[in-house]
Amino acid sequence: QVQFVESGGGLVQPGGSLRLSCAVTGIIFRLHSMNWYRQAPGKERESVATITGTAITNYADSVKGRFTISRDNANNMVYLQMNSLKPEDTAVYYCNIPFGPTGRFAWGQGTLVTVSS
Repeated sequence: QVQFVESGGGLVQPGGSLRLSCAVTGIIFRLHSMNWYRQAPGKERESVATITGTAITNYADSVKGRFTISRDNANNMVYLQMNSLKPEDTAVYYCNIPFGPTGRFAWGQGTLVTVSS
């Protein structure tokens, strides 16, 4: 059974930084691309960052230059370093294996990021 456990969210002021973590179990982690997604209140879930098994990355335009996705294949972890946070980054953040426009497996509980002064 594939499981995702996200952590690291919290309340941060605009311009601040957070580092999110996602622990993945149930797959041969190094073989899979990983995505970070987010869902803001009243909006659909969207993909914000992708990292392949060989660490090629891609970002949504809204976070490019501010967020950095990385992975640790030895420990089945994926990270999202978020800098220069804006109020519009407020959302619940999830990780998953990409499958078309959505995630391939059941979603974890996510981690809430709130950017507010």
